Amino acid sequence: MLYWRGNDFVVDNYATRTRVAGHPVICEILDYLRDWRTAEQLFAFKPRVDPRMLRQLLVALTTRSCIQRDDRALVASERAMQSWADWNPAAGFFHNSTKDLRYADLRTTERRTRTKARVTAMPPSVKRYPAAAVRKLPAAGTDGDFARVLLQRRTWRRFAREPVDMSSFSTLLHLTAGIQQWVIGPVNQKVALKTSPSGGARHPIEVYALVLNVRGLKRGLYHYASDRHALETLNTRSRSWRVERYLPRQSWYNGASALVFFTAIFARDQWRYEHARAYRAVLIEAGHMCQTCCLTATWLGLAPFCSMALAESALEKDLGLDGVTESVLYAAGIGTRPQGIEWVPPDASRGNPKILSAQEERTLPGLIAAPRRR
Repeated sequence: MLYWRGNDFVVDNYATRTRVAGHPVICEILDYLRDWRTAEQLFAFKPRVDPRMLRQLLVALTTRSCIQRDDRALVASERAMQSWADWNPAAGFFHNSTKDLRYADLRTTERRTRTKARVTAMPPSVKRYPAAAVRKLPAAGTDGDFARVLLQRRTWRRFAREPVDMSSFSTLLHLTAGIQQWVIGPVNQKVALKTSPSGGARHPIEVYALVLNVRGLKRGLYHYASDRHALETLNTRSRSWRVERYLPRQSWYNGASALVFFTAIFARDQWRYEHARAYRAVLIEAGHMCQTCCLTATWLGLAPFCSMALAESALEKDLGLDGVTESVLYAAGIGTRPQGIEWVPPDASRGNPKILSAQEERTLPGLIAAPRRR
């Protein structure tokens, strides 16, 4: 990908996640090198440019994977990205350029947010059409177990030391990601059905678990075999598993009993959908399954949470994934609820949080857009 970033012209190889900034004349050189050329041919193509400078440029472009030498094999990530041919450059560039963000600590993030709020107002949380006719709806039915689970789903950041029992963990995995039924598809293929929807029933999402405190299971990394309702052991040898290795700067989750990771095997969708828009479907389906996980954990009386702030490369390395044909997208987690402690907003330690009253909801700024007037 070639683009401007401020005053810099950038050449970005999104397969290797390397980039180089330089003069736009690079475009002409790259175009000339669309076929195999020798360095001498390039020097002849650009006779007015100092060959020493051109040679330095060739070295830089080769080192940053912007051009390829015929005596060297493609790196693994470039070979893997070739499987995305129908989706690239749109999906591949977005996928790799948004990984491994350098996360700030909570205090820094909140300080930046407060500073920004003094300059730019937070967008309103709801939308209004002031001139539209309003039709009141009857009271919503909120009785029953299903409504209770939906209303009680919250992100927990405090956990008891008691382990999650094996039965609850088993139920969580089965209802979240287990294959519930097999059917025959339109081209006579065997298609899985799960509790969350998937475009074309492709179900690209796989589930892995970091077990930390589950009764009857060794600490370590596991893969959930959705067809057999079983855990496949990947690594139980380490004694230093830490939540923050995979969820950086999120120390409040250190007491969790298990992390659940949602990865995608992209070939499942690429086989059926040859357009980059299908990448959106994969992301959305990870969200479907994560919400199912959190709701199931709530129903089981556990303390669930979810996070997209991931150290993708570290996790993919530990799981043995290449990050392209299969990559981690999302994470959830569970713990046991502390006795006698109800859920409160995450900043409870620094104030006296409370649920807003109806009057406060109407008067507090930033919740509803003020009606526009002529």
